[in-house]
Formats: sequence, structure tokens, C-alpha cells
Amino acid sequence: MSPGASILHADLDAFYASVEQRDDPRLRGRPVIVGGGVVLAASYEAKARGVRSAMGGQQARRLCPDAIVVPPRMSAYTAASRAVFEIFRQTTPLVEGLSIDEAFLDVGGLGRLVGPPAEIAERLRREVSDRVHLPITVGVARTKFLAKVASGVAKPDGLLVVAPDAELAFLHPLPVERLWGVGPVTAAKLRERRIRTVGEVARLGEAALVSLLGAGTGRHLHALAHNRDPRAVQVGRRRGSMGAQHALSRTPHASTELDAILAGLVDRVSRRMRAAGRSGRTVVLRLRFGDYTRATRSHTVGKATADTTPLLAAARALLRTALPEIDRRGVTLIGVSVGNLDDNPVQPELPFQPDPGSSLDAAVDAVRDRFGSAALTRAVLLGREPGVEMPLLPD
Repeated sequence: MSPGASILHADLDAFYASVEQRDDPRLRGRPVIVGGGVVLAASYEAKARGVRSAMGGQQARRLCPDAIVVPPRMSAYTAASRAVFEIFRQTTPLVEGLSIDEAFLDVGGLGRLVGPPAEIAERLRREVSDRVHLPITVGVARTKFLAKVASGVAKPDGLLVVAPDAELAFLHPLPVERLWGVGPVTAAKLRERRIRTVGEVARLGEAALVSLLGAGTGRHLHALAHNRDPRAVQVGRRRGSMGAQHALSRTPHASTELDAILAGLVDRVSRRMRAAGRSGRTVVLRLRFGDYTRATRSHTVGKATADTTPLLAAARALLRTALPEIDRRGVTLIGVSVGNLDDNPVQPELPFQPDPGSSLDAAVDAVRDRFGSAALTRAVLLGREPGVEMPLLPD
């Protein structure tokens, strides 16, 4: 890693909503919500009124009655993302994509060729604006962690460079929520102890943090509070998990409906895994309850697989155990992911016998690849809204 502030975190601002405002001049300067039942994205005009991603549509419209609600156009977002990532790769070969709208770039070796990192970052912002017509914020720092924090502070449509000799002066006054891994639960634990800023976390000491939050989280936050993050920008790293999710209204949902949604999600995830030549072992069920708190349940299967049947069986078992809690608290989102992915061929178990499940998956994939995802579906999904399939970076 270069010793200076040479890592860029580039993050497109309110990405989906910005694409809509770019493509429809009538939306510019007005509050825009992408997605109706659940907010997929909100323009900064809508965010200023309290609208946030993943918020229920009814709540969003109460906060911002004059918002313009538009349906998502995933193909437009994918095209915009590809154009922006092309600019990233023209800037430096060291690009690590995090999602379709953000990436880390290492420009430490480009000083003699194209100038210092701050100039490279400003040129990058100008290129994205001129060629793709979208606002983008860039943070520049010595570590990946601090570059991402800097971009968050600089939003929207900004640039912030954190010099190495000013790192802790910049970081320590920020609220604890700026630390990676600090969600509502961890933040509440810290605030109960009157620990509200990153600097107060740093002064607490590692032993006290471990005692309060556990070994892993305590050591992690202690390191970040001192800006210790040795990770380099990684090029070509394949994702460690694949997943999909489905947002739900706050109304009650029957277990049969949840099971049908779960089956559709597993179909989508397993198909992506097979297309990428990946297999995995750990099935994770993600839930967001009626009060918008979240929970995860996981199960590791006996062998790595990309077959739909064993992955769906594991996911259904996790859902069954969660149904009592869902009945009490309600559910507004179901997600499924498969982790511990690898690229190795799956070794058949002895005795070697044909696997009808694999053959069926291959036949269904072939039909959907040729005629579209909706050409063949499960009977339980007929007439149901399949949910939005979010665009993703190539694996």
C-alpha cells in the first residue's frame, strides 16, 4: 500500500434516482422515489424530507407527499454502471468494485504519469459528469476504511482528501456510526456508556471494547478508531456469497406466501451460482421485521453445491424456525444468500448415481436463458409479483 493518501473511494450519489433525473428533465430538482411498495432509492430532495432506502412506500409518501414515484429501470442502471466502471478502469488498473455504484481505486503509482491523487480524483469526477452525466463523490485517504468515510462525509457530489497527518483529527470527532460494523445494536451499547464519537472509542482502549462488545468486534473497532486498516485494493476478487431479497408490505403474510417467495429467491440465487460456476455450503436467511430490525439465520450443508433442491431445503428449514418470531413481529423483507463459495467442481458422492436434481436444474436454466426468466416458473409463484431483481457486478 502506498504511504500517502492514494486510495480513492468513488460512490455515485443516490444512483437509481440520479439516473432517473438524468433521463427525465422533469424530475430534476424534485423529490424522486424509485420503487413503490418499498423505496429502492431516493433523490437528495426526497432524502431531505426523511425518505430513506428500504423504507415502506406509504411511510415515504407521508414524509414527502409531493414526491414523484417512478418504477425501477434496472437495464438503465446497469448500463450507467458499466459506463462509470469503464472510466474507473481507464483511470487505474487497480479497481475493486464493491457494488454497481461504488468502487475503490488505488492511484498510488500514477503520480509521475498523471499527477497527485487529488487531481486524479477531481478528473475522475469530471469525466463521470461529462460522459455519463451523473454526480459522484470521491474520498481520498491512506486506507480503504478512511477513504470510504471521507466519501460519506463529502456527499453529495463532493471531493474530500484526508492527508496522512490529519487522519485522526478528521476521524475522531465523527459519530461512532461511521465505523464499519457499527449498526443500531452496537451503537446503542456504546451510547449507553456515553461513547458517542470515534475518538471516545479510541480512548476507551482495546480491552474495554472487547469486554463490552466481544473479541472480534472490540478488536475490529479499536483498529478502525486508530485508522489501522492494512487491506489493499484487490482486483478481480470474486464475491464470497451470492444472494437475493424480496421486500414486503407491513401487512401480515401467510407462511405459504413466505415459502413461495423463498422458493423464488433460491431459484434466482442457485441459477446465478450455476451460471458463474460456483458452489457453496452456507445458506443464510435474512429477515427484516415489522419494526425494521434485522436478523439472520444460517445453516451449513454437508457438501458444496449449486443444486436448487438441497439449498431450498436448508432455506425452508431456517424459515420454519423463524416463523414464530415472524408471527409476533411481522416481516418486511426476506433475503437468501449462499456463502462459502468456491470454484472447484463438486465431487459426486459414492456410489456414483445420476442426480435428477442437477439435470432438472440444467433444463430449467436452458429454458430461461433462451426465453427469459419468466418463461418457466414454479406453480406457487403464478400470479405473484416476483420482486425486483437488483443489478449486480459481474462475478
